[in-house]
Amino acid sequence: MKPSPLHNKVVAITGACGGFGAALCRALYERGANIAMFDIDNAALAKQLQHYSDTTRVKTWHANVCELDSLRNAMNSAASHFGGIDVVIANAGIDLIEALSADGDDNFDRVIDINLNGVWRTFRAALPHVQASKGYLLAVSSMAAFVHSPLQASYAASKAGVWALSNSIRLELRQHGVAVGSLHPTFFKTPLLHNISGNAAGNALWGGHQKFPFKTVSIDDVVLAAIKAIEIRANITTVPRINGIIANMPGLLRRFVEGIGFKDQTIRSAMAFANQKTKP
Repeated sequence: MKPSPLHNKVVAITGACGGFGAALCRALYERGANIAMFDIDNAALAKQLQHYSDTTRVKTWHANVCELDSLRNAMNSAASHFGGIDVVIANAGIDLIEALSADGDDNFDRVIDINLNGVWRTFRAALPHVQASKGYLLAVSSMAAFVHSPLQASYAASKAGVWALSNSIRLELRQHGVAVGSLHPTFFKTPLLHNISGNAAGNALWGGHQKFPFKTVSIDDVVLAAIKAIEIRANITTVPRINGIIANMPGLLRRFVEGIGFKDQTIRSAMAFANQKTKP
């Protein structure tokens, strides 16, 4: 049997102990990858490690996506341990159902800081390593990037932001041989979805996820789509695949503008000016 393209590749993933993160780590391991698991929960990391027979190929690091130094330390240590990093998956995220009129103002900030800023920090910490390996960055977004539900302003904004961030960074890094993708699943069964379904407002909005267009897909479908995205270094992956129609509609004009306005030389020139501006 032909070995997987992931065989002997080093994959670092944030949110490694969540429902999707844990399932994806297992699938990557089964395809021969070496896994650097990052999570904020040390006890969960230790428990996850018990599920792997060959612990030379799996190692855990405490990492907080809200702290750049924490991610840099984990990323640098993982690269030193495994001899480099080929793929980085920004997977850590939370959800929230809350109206604009809700009391307090810190919940919105927290969702944005983890879901959006956390992806930025993860990619920033990973940059020297994926540049060295000409690797692949994958951000876990959502169909919420394209379909914006009421009562989920923070989540929809964060996931749309992740999509835009990925598109922007892809243009920035392609001249270095680094590919950038975003994964956009619909609802699928994880503890995160259970929390949403258990919420009365969420259940009213999406009808218990029993029928189109809010029907759930299996976690296996999402894992397989993520694996495929990594193997082919995809730009945008939707789950189910037919949802790509939704994703592509807002993207038609963007691709046209990229083609005529964001050529490599233009980007190199702009980055040169930006780098000069940041120097003391």
